[in-house]
Amino acid sequence: MSEKLSSGTKKREWFENESFWQNYGPVMFDSDRWAEAPDVADAVCKIAGLGKGSTVLDAGCGPGRISVELAMRGLAVTGVDLIQSELDAAKESADDEGVDVDWIRADLRSFTTAKRFDAAVNLYTSFGYCDTVEEDLNILQHISATIKENGWFILECTSRETAIRYFTEGEWFERAGKTVLTQFSVEGAWEGLRSKWILIDNKTGERIEHEFVQRLYSAVELKRLMITAGGFKTAEIYGDFDFSPYNQNARTMVIVARK
Repeated sequence: MSEKLSSGTKKREWFENESFWQNYGPVMFDSDRWAEAPDVADAVCKIAGLGKGSTVLDAGCGPGRISVELAMRGLAVTGVDLIQSELDAAKESADDEGVDVDWIRADLRSFTTAKRFDAAVNLYTSFGYCDTVEEDLNILQHISATIKENGWFILECTSRETAIRYFTEGEWFERAGKTVLTQFSVEGAWEGLRSKWILIDNKTGERIEHEFVQRLYSAVELKRLMITAGGFKTAEIYGDFDFSPYNQNARTMVIVARK
């Protein structure tokens, strides 16, 4: 996690580094991730009852996979991300599809807007990487503040339970012209998952590596935080976007909250 400089100025978190996303983005958002985007967008619309003209905030939109798909369905979409290169890629995708999305560069820990949305989403495990729990809560609170009364928030994320179910100490695979080596270890009493990703360029042999920790919340713990700290009236937990049970067979954790 981040450190403090002697002057008291806080170092930037790893996810604020443009070069990280330029190197790792193509590996994380590969063709399979893009191929699943239409189904995810359809699920979001079904869960929140969204239709043409509905307003949606994609909080942590990355390269715009879901934002663009939602806009293609006639929704009025605002995509927020901290990384300019990701927003540039998202805009290019939107332009290619002929849709308009309001792209905003902002930090979700402090993001505010006068707009109020019918729904907000935070998908593909874009939560739990901050230095402190308080910063995670800030994100939930700032997202909640953008949602209309009776609006929806859909969060999809690796939970403590799913991290345990799918845990492996490491693997390797080929993707985006690189050999990818991964190593995983547990932080504390399953309080976090430490991940080390090594990329080796298949043409040049250049090697880069990056290590980070994701804070792990149990589904029930995160549900309680969303209600007590996030200001949501209800929060239901599912094992996928199809409303399947959150049990031993859960593929992921999807929390559907109502403002």
